[in-house]
Amino acid sequence: MSNTKINGIILSENNLGDFDKMLTMLTPGVGKISCVAKGARRPKSALLAGTQMFCFGEYLVYKGSNTYHINSVEPIEVFYNIRTDLDKLKYAVHINKIIQDVTHENQNCYNILQLLLNTLYTISETDKNLDLVLSVFKLRLLCILGFTPKLTECTNCKEKEKLNQFSIRDNGVKCEICSKQDKSTINMSESTANAIKYVVTAPAKKLYSFNIKDESLEEFKLITKIYFNDKLEKEYKLEDLF
Repeated sequence: MSNTKINGIILSENNLGDFDKMLTMLTPGVGKISCVAKGARRPKSALLAGTQMFCFGEYLVYKGSNTYHINSVEPIEVFYNIRTDLDKLKYAVHINKIIQDVTHENQNCYNILQLLLNTLYTISETDKNLDLVLSVFKLRLLCILGFTPKLTECTNCKEKEKLNQFSIRDNGVKCEICSKQDKSTINMSESTANAIKYVVTAPAKKLYSFNIKDESLEEFKLITKIYFNDKLEKEYKLEDLF
């Protein structure tokens, strides 16, 4: 069997037998895959560090009949600070669950993986508000999945001014007049509207390079939460780890 080098991040790890692990890995080219790591739970295993959840690395694998098998790994980033801070870990685990829900095998996941890595790096290496990070992640993920909101004109009458309402139903902004006929609209300040526009259009590496005032953050959180749950048809709640 031929070996292949792939980059990927470990989304989950489960014990298999006495010393092995069954892993779920997200890769850019072949999507979410299952991998067996033989002997990875042995104390001196060369696979020990590279098979932990949230480890991003370069993996040498071969494909078996039903799953991939890992021969070796070169860790690139382990996001150590997430492992030592319960608040950061809580948000990272929540994001990880979402990623597992929206990814599949044989799927091009380059943009999703890029978003996940940028998000985990921001959580691990900065002190940015975690609620802001989560909201930005959700909105940008929706854009990748095909739910980019319409922001340049009212989704109903095409008006381009005074667009201070966000319509969950119609996937974008509305003027005050049209919003009166839409019970799914949420009022937003100019700061919130600008934040939404930034998240939708910003380059991937600059995605988290902004801040927002507390009152606008609450609006931003509300809009992204409801919009996200509505489009994915599932209610995602940030739950305590223990």
